[in-house]
Amino acid sequence: MPKKQTNKTEESASIKKTGDYTAKDIFVLEGLEPVRKRPAMYIGSTGIDGLHHLIWEVVDNGIDEAMAGYAKNISIVLLGGNQVRVTDDGRGIPVEIHKQTKKSALETVMTTLHAGAKFGGESYKIAGGLHGVGVSVVNALSTWLRADVCRDGIQYVQEYQRGKAKSKVKKIGKCGGSGTSVTFEPDPLIFKDINFSWDRIINHIRQQAYLMKGIRIAVSDQRQNNPLLNNNYVFYFEGGLKSYINYLNSGFLPKNNNIFYAAKQIDTIFVEVALQYIEDYQSREASFANNIYTQEGGTHLTGFRTALTRVLNDYARKNNFLKTEEENLSGDDVREGLTAVISVKIREPQFEGQTKTKLGNPEARSAADGVFAEAFSHFLEEYPQDARAILEKVILALKARKAAKAARESVLRKGALEGLTLPGKLADCQSRDPAESELFIVEGDSAGGSSKQGRDRKIQAVLPLRGKILNVERSRLDKMLLNNEIKALITALGAAIAEDLNIEKLRYHKIIIATDADVDGAHIRTLLLTLFYRYYRQVIESGYIYIAQPPLYRIQYGKEMKYAYTDKDKERIIDEFMKKPRRSDTMSEVGVPTEAPGKKSININIQRYKGLGEMNPSQLWETTMDPASRILKKVTIEDAKEADKTFDILMGKEVEPRRLFIETHAKAVKNIDI
Repeated sequence: MPKKQTNKTEESASIKKTGDYTAKDIFVLEGLEPVRKRPAMYIGSTGIDGLHHLIWEVVDNGIDEAMAGYAKNISIVLLGGNQVRVTDDGRGIPVEIHKQTKKSALETVMTTLHAGAKFGGESYKIAGGLHGVGVSVVNALSTWLRADVCRDGIQYVQEYQRGKAKSKVKKIGKCGGSGTSVTFEPDPLIFKDINFSWDRIINHIRQQAYLMKGIRIAVSDQRQNNPLLNNNYVFYFEGGLKSYINYLNSGFLPKNNNIFYAAKQIDTIFVEVALQYIEDYQSREASFANNIYTQEGGTHLTGFRTALTRVLNDYARKNNFLKTEEENLSGDDVREGLTAVISVKIREPQFEGQTKTKLGNPEARSAADGVFAEAFSHFLEEYPQDARAILEKVILALKARKAAKAARESVLRKGALEGLTLPGKLADCQSRDPAESELFIVEGDSAGGSSKQGRDRKIQAVLPLRGKILNVERSRLDKMLLNNEIKALITALGAAIAEDLNIEKLRYHKIIIATDADVDGAHIRTLLLTLFYRYYRQVIESGYIYIAQPPLYRIQYGKEMKYAYTDKDKERIIDEFMKKPRRSDTMSEVGVPTEAPGKKSININIQRYKGLGEMNPSQLWETTMDPASRILKKVTIEDAKEADKTFDILMGKEVEPRRLFIETHAKAVKNIDI
């Protein structure tokens, strides 16, 4: 056969193409360089969550020592200069030479990914930091880190700079007991905002102390000396999860007075569960694996939920709470008003990613189901009064669910029959692309009129609400759907609500709450946020909810006019005007004479806006609606549990927790504009 002819031009092009990609293009990152190159892979983000994750990683090592039975005390100290010190009285990180790395075991742990005692052997049967990258990642992302170790009466120290040892491990003297202390300073090249949140740290450490009954955890903030603030806390709970339930339910009326608690080991998995029902419509479930908060749940939470629904259905049918075979309690029914904490300790946990937000072990599901189902069945038999109170609560939820379904279908069916006719008060935008469409939810007809005239009709819709919407924290869905303002909002959004919510059908990807800058406006904003938090959580999580920031003042001096969004802005603008040369032709009908140092008085017109309706359409567009110049705040859920608790306190039925909240935070309120 004749040889195949090769096009030399194609051949040379092929050689050139492959020749551009050679061994020299392969980069090998050594030591901790991968962490500094891609920090978000290891700590989730370089924002506020990732910054605090550094503390959690070091604290987890102390907790692992406590779970192994070697530590009883842990302390966290916020020092000046963005430094944090975490200390435990465990065994102390070993310091002898490691056979594989030929370096001190301390340096190996601090400077090598996937190095630690948690991958094998008997040092840690249960641990949270099983990936073995925790403290080394903290080292890599710190400008400076110092490790102090006390072992066998001798104190050792080693310092590091951006993950690299500055010198060998040194003996610096004698010490009593044993333990490890790690002091670090986050690297500003990695974290643009290094501002540790005291509240966030306190909430996390309190939670850990509840999970580790009998362990003392101290927290101290030495960054500031404010006598009005409590800068020192010591957490120690003998009651463990039962104490945690008491804390979560403080101020709420319990349905079952006896808190349920069970703890048992099945094979290699230790399961702990505590729960109590309260007079509330929402549920609070916190799940943990090896003391790591599994924000997205996982198999252990699924096992608990399955068992809860099955056991209550069995008990209800056995004791004639359910009248027909077809009637069944759903998962939502049995979780209404439920506060539960589920904690498992497992030798080989399978977390999704280094940030450990979901547990994947199949065996954890069967273990949680088995332990809880057996113990909860006994509890219902042992405490018949508590059982009756719980069943009455969940049966009422069942009836309300059916009523809510009928009301929800009625609202949606009405919209369908009207051809999805939008509310008459809605001034819709021309665009049908949700990605560019905006919905302004405004307060009253006056603000609605100005907004409708001042908007960009192509992309901006306006929905004025009359008065205050129903407080959904105190009402079930069936009653809520009778409220005309809420029905108008649901129809305008176009995505249904609650379990029928379909975010793909949401008509606007910017939903902007624009209320007046007074107490009523703040109240309406809170009511709307409560509605979105409870029934449109996915919309918040998708980043579609915003709060408008209209100006507080219109300040004019002569022909020059500026807007002030805060009192500080106002003072700055006035100061700028006062420094300008005096204009003899300046007059102001409502201006107040203002004395300038060394000068005669000048007239500055200051108008305080208390409502959007006080602005004419052009002013409202310029300050609040124009995408090029407006200020919007995106609503996020940084900590769902704390947000949940705050909404319960501020918007719930119980008065006592709200009174305590107001008394606690009253000093922080500088002024109230009523």
